[in-house]
Amino acid sequence: MVGEPGTEKITINIGPVDLGRIDLLVQEGFFTTRTDFIRTAVRNQLATSERAIEQTVARRTLVLGTQHFSRRDLEALRDAGEQVHIRVLGLATVAEDVPAELATATIASVEVLGAFRASRAVKAALGSRIV
Repeated sequence: MVGEPGTEKITINIGPVDLGRIDLLVQEGFFTTRTDFIRTAVRNQLATSERAIEQTVARRTLVLGTQHFSRRDLEALRDAGEQVHIRVLGLATVAEDVPAELATATIASVEVLGAFRASRAVKAALGSRIV
């Protein structure tokens, strides 16, 4: 089964008692599925932690949300003799047409709390730079 577009699949371990409690809530109609319960619980916890998240994002100078790097973006950096430090809380992407050589010439480091999407070749080339 494929997740919703724009989502990442994770695996969690839950004890049998907690799982039974979730199943009871689903059976009683409080939630449509186990996934619905878990997504709701995660969103509620993130909402209660919003202030701490905002402070940490500001302190660590992370981009909040999505950041995309096209081949043109990286070629402009290379031509200017510059490099970028990718620091994202959310999703960072490097276009599929970016060659590994261009990525290594222009991307100094990658720190992503969330998901980092790039071609296998780019990920391999940046391996030691990915935190």
